[in-house]
Amino acid sequence: MTAILQGVRILEVAEHTFVPAASALLADWGAEVVKIEHVTRGDAMRGLASTGVAAVPDDVHALLEHSNRGKKSLGLDLASADGLDILHRLVATADVFLTNKLPSVRHKLAIDVDDIRAHNPRIIYVRGTGQGERGPDADKGSYDSLAFWARAGVAVGARRPEYDLVPLPPGPGFGDSIGAMTIAGGIMGALFHRERTGESTVVDVSLFGTGLWAMGPAMALSLVLDMPWTAPPAERLSSNPLSRNYETSDGRILAFTCLQAARYWPTLCDVIGRSDLATDARFADQVSLLENSLAAIEILDDVFASATLADWRARLATFDGQWAVVQDTLEAAEDPQTIANGYLQECHTANGVPFRLVAAPVQYDEQPAAPTRAPEFNEHGDEILADLGLDFDTIVDLKVRGVVA
Repeated sequence: MTAILQGVRILEVAEHTFVPAASALLADWGAEVVKIEHVTRGDAMRGLASTGVAAVPDDVHALLEHSNRGKKSLGLDLASADGLDILHRLVATADVFLTNKLPSVRHKLAIDVDDIRAHNPRIIYVRGTGQGERGPDADKGSYDSLAFWARAGVAVGARRPEYDLVPLPPGPGFGDSIGAMTIAGGIMGALFHRERTGESTVVDVSLFGTGLWAMGPAMALSLVLDMPWTAPPAERLSSNPLSRNYETSDGRILAFTCLQAARYWPTLCDVIGRSDLATDARFADQVSLLENSLAAIEILDDVFASATLADWRARLATFDGQWAVVQDTLEAAEDPQTIANGYLQECHTANGVPFRLVAAPVQYDEQPAAPTRAPEFNEHGDEILADLGLDFDTIVDLKVRGVVA
């Protein structure tokens, strides 16, 4: 059973990735999501042709699919009285109203909390923002590369001290997707609370707050020590020979994180064919191993550089310590664990073009939720309006006047 939100209706007035990706997750779990789009251009994401690194293919708008899977689309002019009336009718049928509009825009469009609850007092009102609902920057827009990555300390934490370069986020929508999961969790908690108490809540999630939470342990240490958190210099990475990376003969990277180095040292020595190192006095216990870590690292550097990744995969298969291969996205997609757990799911565009999406990371009853494609712009417009009781002539008139797409 993956459709745990069956019967829940989400009304979304949002675009880009952060907030739409939250309702996409809820759609994966069975919720009905009605996406309100700009009446002429739709979600601004529809017009995004490039991430700045890679072009978006014409046949599969992968970024749009990630954050809008499984939804229904209605193009609606919220700046018109008739458009707002249609929105209010939809509000009356919804469990959740979800938006990423700035406070000033919400006020201008009359879609703030009181405006929406005037038409449905039980509705859960959800706001996704850049920097939070309060404070001097509450009405300033942002992106995950700014509020989550740069402002919350994530970029500095990822910066290598030997390079005078602030790293960019590792992929498009990185902080957005983490923030979307946070919003989805907040909505599910609010739904549970309303089910138990009858009380409707206002849910707030920001990219900045999500970034701070992601840096939570580092932030706590930083505050206790009264020093900014930065990545350790290269020499500090040499204290534990079993908590670092090693390069293979074909240029691949093996990552080890065995915090209990002495426990796993004898086993590793057997695996690499150097059982003599297990009885070497320099590496006899945790203290001596760490004291002589540079010597151990030098030995391991040479050993791992003597064979290919394929060789080491086979030899390390029996190693009971914690390790992984540093993989790119295509390799991660074909990882045996990805396949065994259904972490990627097959979809098809409206034109039948196949593509794959990452499944929702939460599974119920040991089954991955199977996403469906994102809607075409205004694909469900007539259906949604008819469900509200509008007849054919009324719908045509609304189209002619530009109220609906």
